[in-house]
Amino acid sequence: MMLKGKIRVSSDKSISHRALILSSIAEGKTYIKDLLKSRDTDCTMQALRMLGVSIYQKDEYVVVEGQGKFSLREPADVLNLGNSGTGMRLLAGLASGTDFMTILTGDESLRKRPMERIVEPLRTMGARIDGRENGKVPPLVIRGKYPLNGIRYEMPVASAQVKSAILLAGLFSQGEVEIREPLPSRNHTEIMLRNMDVDVECVKNLIRLGSNRTLHSPGCIEIGADISSAAYFMVAAALIPHSQVLFEDMVLNPTRTGILDVFRMMNVEFEIINNREVNGEKIGNVAVCYSPHIKGVSLEKSIIPRIIDEIPIICILASCAEGKTIIKNASELRYKECDRIKAMVENLTRLGIRCEELPDGIIIEGGTLKGGKINTYHDHRIAMSFAIASLVSNDNIILNDTSSIDTSYPMFFSHLKSLTKF
Repeated sequence: MMLKGKIRVSSDKSISHRALILSSIAEGKTYIKDLLKSRDTDCTMQALRMLGVSIYQKDEYVVVEGQGKFSLREPADVLNLGNSGTGMRLLAGLASGTDFMTILTGDESLRKRPMERIVEPLRTMGARIDGRENGKVPPLVIRGKYPLNGIRYEMPVASAQVKSAILLAGLFSQGEVEIREPLPSRNHTEIMLRNMDVDVECVKNLIRLGSNRTLHSPGCIEIGADISSAAYFMVAAALIPHSQVLFEDMVLNPTRTGILDVFRMMNVEFEIINNREVNGEKIGNVAVCYSPHIKGVSLEKSIIPRIIDEIPIICILASCAEGKTIIKNASELRYKECDRIKAMVENLTRLGIRCEELPDGIIIEGGTLKGGKINTYHDHRIAMSFAIASLVSNDNIILNDTSSIDTSYPMFFSHLKSLTKF
């Protein structure tokens, strides 16, 4: 078996959420091309409709009829974001600037995920937010305010979701809004706001909103392919002899290409082709081929925010590498859809890989993946990572559940099948 051919994986999930939300409060109609169709984005779209936004499909586009940031209306029911932490945190920022009450909830997994990191700055800006455990976990009840207070916020941990929630609330503030990150995180919100005529100044790790906070539709937003989704097939191509795959239209935003830096460090062979820019985002093709000399590596603080979603599949790569891989400063993984550090250590151990759980990471001794039963913990990234592991193990790997994959990549198995050659 090998992986051969070319593929355009599912569209970028982070950009898809932001395209829907920001277009909903922009002035004018926005045509979104190649919006990710997944359970997560469907939940965000339905929540925006309940806030009074007209969103519909027209030919190859999803059309959002924005009426400006003051056009939202109080929803008649609770907004259920399913499993989408991005949807909940960004909509919490948006709801904070309204003059009505919004209740946000989600599935069992999302209702366990921490919200204190957004609740604290949003309360400082003047929003009244209640929730379980004093707002630490959903459901969240948000009573918005306009205008909100300004804020100068020093982020304790780099987080694109927290940063974006503050920026969205900041659109409804008349005061200074300034955010300082300890390390750069995804900047899709800043790029999209700028393309919608909002004044956003970014200098190193400092982000500041200017005086113009009115959004205008850019007309059309084209969304590139998600490098976090492609990473699974990239790792498979690197590990399976004779494989060679071309990944088309990849989002190559520097805040998202940490996985490619890891590939360089671990001796994965790849090439970037046809670089270009679309809606302010860098797009290009990436060719990955079988790499026989993969080595272990040490991954620490500076790169972690840029690979946070790819760490589970990097662990699979590390399991097949020569030598030891050390991942530290990644405690954020404990607060995802599941505790991903614990899940990876537990499952890799079942497959015969020597690994050690750290408070903020994992140490993996490269070896040979054996067969075994995997608990995916209803986490899409754990499920996809061990689906790839099953391609390179020396015996059968059985996953207890793969339904969670639909939250981010419904076409995962059909795309994998299209690349598999015997």
